[in-house]
Amino acid sequence: MIGIGARLETSGHGADGSSVAAAATAFEAAGFDSVWVSDHVVQPRTVESDYPYSADGKATWSTEVPYLEAVVAMTLIAAVTKRVEIGTAVLVLPQRNPVLLAKQLATLDVIAGGRVNLGVGAGWLAEEFAGLAADFAGRGKAMTESIEILRRCWTGFPEAFDGASYTLPASLVSLPTPARPIPVLVGGMSPVALRRVAAVGDGWLAQVAGPVVDLAALEASIAALDAACVAAGRERSALRIALRVTGAGERAAEIAPQLPALEALGISDVIVSGPTDVAAIAALGATLTAAR
Repeated sequence: MIGIGARLETSGHGADGSSVAAAATAFEAAGFDSVWVSDHVVQPRTVESDYPYSADGKATWSTEVPYLEAVVAMTLIAAVTKRVEIGTAVLVLPQRNPVLLAKQLATLDVIAGGRVNLGVGAGWLAEEFAGLAADFAGRGKAMTESIEILRRCWTGFPEAFDGASYTLPASLVSLPTPARPIPVLVGGMSPVALRRVAAVGDGWLAQVAGPVVDLAALEASIAALDAACVAAGRERSALRIALRVTGAGERAAEIAPQLPALEALGISDVIVSGPTDVAAIAALGATLTAAR
């Protein structure tokens, strides 16, 4: 059965501990299977970088709003829920120290009882990389190496690693280990991203505009992923495919009639833009869970 997830709002002047906690508990009570948070550490006052998910390449939001840090927000969600999976859609991996992140996520997964999913992306906002003294040009290689380091650290006794972006010394101990292997879902729709999914991902975190999904375009992207998996010597059926549908907002219920078709394409999870009002969350959950 296809899983139903929601992107929980963690940005804006109304985003605080009480609003996040209330929304998280409401999503769980409404029957959602997962909740997801987005990620920006810093943003420029004026965005000059091309935004890859709009037709004109322009960012559509004000950057001068509070943006709760993703791992901290996930920890709050873990504390007030018991069943729903908790994930990032997506966390910009090349901006972070992978050893520290491995520790944070292992700790969170222990606290949450094995409910953490890590959706990662290479990032698109060059100004954010500059603010974090991270290498924007080398972000693709850094992301691949970071995934390797995360997995090594999650064993508790990581083997040494010597890469182009990171070096991991021998004889380190990184405990606790996660409650279960944390799935790493690689985001992106480009051919490069799909090859990375096939090479190193536990799954693919796709993103399309909604509320009505272009099924033909999505099927073409899945076919491209199939080809990338063949080239990598992997079975695409082993990958979890989560689909984030943006731009739906309060119209997310329009996705409901499409759920059977999405499941038939191999989508395991659909993530919608969740409302913030508790009553609206309950109504949306009823609509979506009844449609699958």
